[in-house]
Amino acid sequence: QLQFVESGGDLVKPGGSLRLSCTTSGFTFAWYAIGWFRQAPGKERERVLCIQWNGVPVYYDESVKGRFTVSRDSAKNTVYLQMNRLKPEDTAVYYCAAGLRPVPGSYSGDCKSLDGIDSGSWGQGTQVTVSS
Repeated sequence: QLQFVESGGDLVKPGGSLRLSCTTSGFTFAWYAIGWFRQAPGKERERVLCIQWNGVPVYYDESVKGRFTVSRDSAKNTVYLQMNRLKPEDTAVYYCAAGLRPVPGSYSGDCKSLDGIDSGSWGQGTQVTVSS
């Protein structure tokens, strides 16, 4: 069964740090790019960054460059999001996902595969609140 379980969210002061975890199951983790997304109150879910099968990151949100880093541990089928120098505008529910539906012109380990995320595969997310 395909599963994405996010954890590590918390209330943190501006300038603080958090590390989120995304534990996965139900597919061959090592073959897939994994994306981190976030949804702020009243807004659409947006793509933040992605880690390719080989560990290379792809950033989609310029505002997190230099503050957020992503890593993966194939032994644990887990992806981590290290968030530093957090800002109030980072407040959101954070989700991770992989695109398991085929996407023309991409392969599973490439971040373009995130276009193939099944709408039914989203996890519960983890809440990050940045506030003084």
